[in-house]
Amino acid sequence: MTQYHAIGLLYQMRSHDRMALVKMVQQYSAAGVVKSPAAMVMLVRLAAKLAEEDQGLRKPMMQLLDGLLRHKSEMVNFEAAKAICDMRDVTDAEVVQAIHVLQLFLTSPRAVTKFAAIRILHNFASFKPDAVRSCNPDIESLISNSNRSIATFAITTLLKTGNESSVDRLMKQISGFMADITDEFKVTIVEAIRTLCLKFPSKQAGMLAFLSGILRDEGGYEFKRSVVESMFDLIKFVPESKEDALAHLCEFIEDCEFTKLAVRILHLLGMEGPKTAQPTKYIRYIYNRVVLENAIVRAAAVTALAKFGVGQTDPEVKRSVHVLLTRCLDDTDDEVRDRAALNLRLMTEPDEMANKFIRNDSMLSLPVLEHQLVMYVTAESLSTFANPFDLSSVPIVTREQSLAEDRTKKLTTATPTLKAPSTGPKPASRGGNVGAAAAASAAAQKYAQQLQAVPELASYGGVLKSSAIVELTESETEYVVSAVKHLFKEHVVLRFDIKNTLPDTILADVSVVATPSEDENGSAPALAEDFIIPAPQLRTDEPGTVYVSFRRTEGDNSFVAASFTNVLKFTSKEIDPTTGEPEEGGYEDEYQVEDLELTGADYVIPAFAGSFDVVWEQANGEEASETLQLSNSKNIADLRYANPALLQTDATESLITALSLQPLEGTEVVLTPSTHTLRLYGKTVSGGKVAAQVRMAFSAKSGVTMKIDVRAEEEGVAALMIGGVS
Repeated sequence: MTQYHAIGLLYQMRSHDRMALVKMVQQYSAAGVVKSPAAMVMLVRLAAKLAEEDQGLRKPMMQLLDGLLRHKSEMVNFEAAKAICDMRDVTDAEVVQAIHVLQLFLTSPRAVTKFAAIRILHNFASFKPDAVRSCNPDIESLISNSNRSIATFAITTLLKTGNESSVDRLMKQISGFMADITDEFKVTIVEAIRTLCLKFPSKQAGMLAFLSGILRDEGGYEFKRSVVESMFDLIKFVPESKEDALAHLCEFIEDCEFTKLAVRILHLLGMEGPKTAQPTKYIRYIYNRVVLENAIVRAAAVTALAKFGVGQTDPEVKRSVHVLLTRCLDDTDDEVRDRAALNLRLMTEPDEMANKFIRNDSMLSLPVLEHQLVMYVTAESLSTFANPFDLSSVPIVTREQSLAEDRTKKLTTATPTLKAPSTGPKPASRGGNVGAAAAASAAAQKYAQQLQAVPELASYGGVLKSSAIVELTESETEYVVSAVKHLFKEHVVLRFDIKNTLPDTILADVSVVATPSEDENGSAPALAEDFIIPAPQLRTDEPGTVYVSFRRTEGDNSFVAASFTNVLKFTSKEIDPTTGEPEEGGYEDEYQVEDLELTGADYVIPAFAGSFDVVWEQANGEEASETLQLSNSKNIADLRYANPALLQTDATESLITALSLQPLEGTEVVLTPSTHTLRLYGKTVSGGKVAAQVRMAFSAKSGVTMKIDVRAEEEGVAALMIGGVS
């Protein structure tokens, strides 16, 4: 342990000197220098931390970690493999040796070694299932392991890495030992099955039967909640399973001991029940809760019941609901009585008015609302509370947008597992398309507050969409510049984040001249510059922001594509080393950065729909097509998309990112290497539907041929979307 504490002390002493720290890690990680496995583990964590913080050190540190995979201590092997798997944006080539070492540990006679290896593989399979697939034969041998913890992780890992044909076999094996494991492991299995439901919608019948079976078993709240959540996802994202899943949930609430779950199920019945072919069969289950349950559940049941009566075209059903709600007026709880009275009144109002209260699918963006409320109540200035909180500044999202964000988040989030506490570096979110909708929501939350604080932009209203950050320079250049595109109703605002890395130099009056280029016909795009908000001063390593505003001259329903050439203009002033103050004069300078593209995808927000065929027919205003030939691709699954503006990831992920649309019906998963069809859907910032269908075919002679068809309700959108990827 002496060496462990010595390494820790050396780190504390050298933590402010990057080069000294690198030399220390390289010196003491050499073979034979440090004999304590605990000290080597500390060095592994320091190497991983250096690789995460400095991209220039990534290669040597990854080579060091790769060498430690062959250390004589298992503890060091595991820590090195875990560090590599947790590395941000790790490539298949970097991780292959770590996966091989973990695969060898799967055959170890020691149970603890098997458990540690399968747990790391289980976590990594959430992000890169293809990299773990080579271990499947060894993982399958662990399914029958007498240690149920190991067997559980083996099955859930196989669920992530397996294909559609292996699902049924795995489901049968899971059923065999569900009764022998704890609730914590049951939740892990249910979460893996939920992800599988979204990945392979055609297998929903077997998975729904399994979920309904374990819903009847004994278990605590967390276990039951995870099963109910999985069935909720099936209802929302796999329309074919809706009626069967609702029937199972109706049976469950007849004998449900958890009030929270009963309330959530009643809310779902109220949302989905009226849309089914036979809505009346759910009314009995809901009214039973009014008669038999506590006040909280009774109140939820009254609200759910009202949704069957409002906007109901069948007078018999409407009369029945009216009678049942009238009986609720005599309830002992005032909340139940109030809800019944309100809903009875709404049933007498015109349907348009009633639907605003009962069936309004639009909702406030909850992440943005939460952020702005926290900023409001924690404000230090008393003048903030002089005005009430302004709800109009919170963007409204439709149900489809909310579902799209929800689905992508669940598909790309790691399955909950038993996690040991870690003092090492935390990996950034991975998974390529961690949901275009989730990214859009996070961007809106981040920038809404900042945009509201700019007086010149106050009259523009709420931001409709903010793009992802676009790097316009390399991170090693003297001026580091990145940009974000903000769309408003009638304006496009470009935000440039600039950092001066030159020592002993100050940049004054920093602005960006952004010039939209002419189109193919030689005419300027329909964008007129309104103003530039410069950054007054940028000190060394101090970030600053410049805003450039453009007005869409053809109105708020126009969709304009443009390529902006960007020139950074500033006055450079050296700092006097004696006084620490900048010189009086300085000299004017400019710096050219990369162009910034405004494409059709910037006007589109991903949205979810149960049936692609339906939205394809609805989005019939305009259609555009393009065929692309990618001759250097080996197959569709490993396809690297050729657009240089995109990350070099697989083709489906690249297209989803480039088009900013939501994949439907599980088509983001490539099942065959020779042919594939990708189906995508979204809405423009003004609400118009956009649907895209991408057909891909591979041949050894010509490579991959890709045909993209886009339909849009609004004029000009389809052609812009095609132009962004061609």
